[in-house]
Amino acid sequence: METNHDPPKSKSLAMLSILRTVFIYLLAAGIIIAALLFAASKSPNKSIFGYRYYTILTPSMEPTHHVGDMVFVKIENADDISVGDVITFNPSSGSEAYLTHRVTEKMTDYEGTGVTCFKTKGDANDSEDSFLIDESRVIGAVKLGIPKLGYVVRFVQLRWYFVVPLAVLVLIFFKLMGIYLAPAEKETADDKAQTE
Repeated sequence: METNHDPPKSKSLAMLSILRTVFIYLLAAGIIIAALLFAASKSPNKSIFGYRYYTILTPSMEPTHHVGDMVFVKIENADDISVGDVITFNPSSGSEAYLTHRVTEKMTDYEGTGVTCFKTKGDANDSEDSFLIDESRVIGAVKLGIPKLGYVVRFVQLRWYFVVPLAVLVLIFFKLMGIYLAPAEKETADDKAQTE
């Protein structure tokens, strides 16, 4: 008895493969676009859903965070930050650099000024930082760290002119491979149907 119907299992696998491929492409495109838009923004207050991301550039927070790790910082008020939290802050009003260190002391109403200040220390450092951080220079608390992802994002941000054409070429390559392999799979299925 001849049948030309594909088993339901193979149709399910094909659909799963298509969905997986679409998801991977969308995720990759989303990461690249988000990184480019974030890098292009000159606003000091830029954030995505109330979070900012930073790349660890020095070993001062080892072993908690290593050089090249990416940390996701939730923008928070000084009231929500406690001793022991890892925070990201701007150490100097005249600088665009940011540090990520652990809070060792919280001083509310510092010297009667009504301002909350923090003492901080890098986990790998022998002593506390020599300066106080007032609440206006605190970005927020670190909520998540992803090892080495900072290297990837910094590469995309600094070499976007290389990454975008490469991503397009990769997409074209997979599309051409799909076109090239599709007829072979169809012919095999047709041959199998004819021999049954």
